[in-house]
Amino acid sequence: MASNAGNEVVRYERSGPVALVTLNRPEYRNAQNSAMTYALDAAFARAVDDAEVKVIVLAGAGEHFSAGHDIGSPGRDVDVSFERKAVLWWDHVDAAGGDARFARESEVYLGMCRRWREIPKPTIASVQGACIAGALMLAWVCDLIVASEDAFFADPVLRMGIPGVEYFAHPWVLGPRAAKEVLFTGERFSARQAREWGMVTRVVPRAELRAETLALAERIAAMPRFGLALAKKAVNQAEDLMGLRSGMDAAFGLHHLAHAHNAEVGGDALAGQDARSMRDGGSMRDSSAEERDGKG
Repeated sequence: MASNAGNEVVRYERSGPVALVTLNRPEYRNAQNSAMTYALDAAFARAVDDAEVKVIVLAGAGEHFSAGHDIGSPGRDVDVSFERKAVLWWDHVDAAGGDARFARESEVYLGMCRRWREIPKPTIASVQGACIAGALMLAWVCDLIVASEDAFFADPVLRMGIPGVEYFAHPWVLGPRAAKEVLFTGERFSARQAREWGMVTRVVPRAELRAETLALAERIAAMPRFGLALAKKAVNQAEDLMGLRSGMDAAFGLHHLAHAHNAEVGGDALAGQDARSMRDGGSMRDSSAEERDGKG
């Protein structure tokens, strides 16, 4: 197994035909700052350029996959300029107000996720613990999601008055009714519930998550590389014909209307929310056969 060394915010390893890309800020529950975003992009590009890599696995170091976008760690770098790769727009650091927010989020959030969705090699998210808000975006751009039994998911940004995260795939990955419940309540939902809704493909014991994910990746890697790329493109094109891309564009505009409204009426684009208030606000939503039968 080949890997990179050091304390990078993203680790890269390769095991045969599988590249394992790991979010590596476990002390902050793998909260995503811009440094992580661009390191993640570089790792994905490395895997795409390696002809021996057939499948890419995205994982998170430590107890949690990711707590979402970094809105409060010491490494938050919202005012730092990075080389733009996802969209052709001006630098957010030289702008102000809604101009700055739109420029930054077009690049590091919506733009990067769309770029990663188009990776021509199959991608698998390996999710344990928390997968919250911006972390959903990372999981959703992957083709498959394997979750541990203790994984939980949520998009609680409606607490900020914002209608969902920037990569607004909710109706397509959850279905319209479940998407509304997830957004309206902000509640966490379990891996079992996520699989019932069709968002997660497999749920496995925590101790078996890595092995099960890699075994699935290796089975996929036995298929022809070009055929896999074409099959992925065919499904992505079908989703776009179902309105995914245009719906996402419309929701992104509403997202920034909400930011601007918050800034205008309260002086804070996040409506006074921080990492703690977002983390502590939701109970767990979990459906099971017993509950549906009235026994839960």
